[in-house]
Amino acid sequence: MKIGIVCYPTFGGSGVVATELGKALADEGHQVHFITYSQPARLDFFSANLYYHEVSVRDYPLFDYAPYESALASKLVDVVRFEKLDILHVHYAIPHASAAFMAKQILETYGIFIPFVTTLHGTDITLVGKDPTYKPVVTFSINKSDGVTTVSNDLKEDTNNHFDITNEIRVIPNFIDFSRFSLKPKDHFKKAIAPNNERILIHTSNFRKVKRTADVIKMFRLILNKIPSKLLMVGDGPDRANNEQLCRDLGICDHVRFLGKQDAVEEILSVADLFLMPSETESFGLAALEAMACKVPIITSNAGGLPELNVNGFCGYMSNVGDVDDMAKKAIMILENDEVLNTFKENAFKRAQDFDLKKILPLYVDYYNDIIAKNLALQPA
Repeated sequence: MKIGIVCYPTFGGSGVVATELGKALADEGHQVHFITYSQPARLDFFSANLYYHEVSVRDYPLFDYAPYESALASKLVDVVRFEKLDILHVHYAIPHASAAFMAKQILETYGIFIPFVTTLHGTDITLVGKDPTYKPVVTFSINKSDGVTTVSNDLKEDTNNHFDITNEIRVIPNFIDFSRFSLKPKDHFKKAIAPNNERILIHTSNFRKVKRTADVIKMFRLILNKIPSKLLMVGDGPDRANNEQLCRDLGICDHVRFLGKQDAVEEILSVADLFLMPSETESFGLAALEAMACKVPIITSNAGGLPELNVNGFCGYMSNVGDVDDMAKKAIMILENDEVLNTFKENAFKRAQDFDLKKILPLYVDYYNDIIAKNLALQPA
């Protein structure tokens, strides 16, 4: 099968999932073509089946903003025609689904009838899509997709509740590649972070308001009062400076390290004892799943799709959004006893195995085949 994948080429969840999916498909023998404005962060070319096509957006004095959607649609037409793709898989509704629909209409003038699948990841629906400026385009693009998937049941329900959706939505959850996220801890790194065998807590995100990173700092201060600990803040974003100032205000700077963006996050997760995710909303919680695959239990809010991932009292605990005291209390329950901590670590790993890439990948391949077959049946004789 020849598959075109369109995604944002960043460290964000949708880009990571799209890239890891494409790499796995290539490893299975499918020919995968990434089409975006720069090479995706996690994309490597160790597979002969991986290709990358850059979308070039030219600057003209006439345009205040470069017309990326039009450039992307044109590139899709070009790649589909000359690489003879079987299907397009676009991640994120805006502008990828609308560009794919435009490309599909243009390709029909060449006698080429290619289907496209749209995967909704969260903020394209919960934030961008609900904006009245974009809502009609999001609704249209979803309904004109040949297939639609979401990463959780919660996101599926949210999409159906807030948009006039006529298309059937398939839930295919996010996944984890255990060949990458199942590393043995590096003792020298752990010793450098926690020289006196302190517990190591970690948070990874893009430091936006929705991630409630200030709650991570406040929670850690309460935990630190009871248990010798260190906190690793991985990532970057608009709230980082405020978080650093909060650490100074609370007098805990010696116990907190801001590590910035890290590509090899699995190496950092492998030394951690507990992962903190107090988000206001999460469509799935991919960062938490990555932690669990490294045998790190999780403390999360109960927002969005997190209850579909975090089995409360088994691989971690959940609390209401903003309830820092309860989150800290539950974190201490896990951390204060070695035997309890080890049990939660093993349980986190067991739960992560439910989302093994080897289990999820066939769901996508089967869905592609169904969509391609339906598309062929609708083509003119």
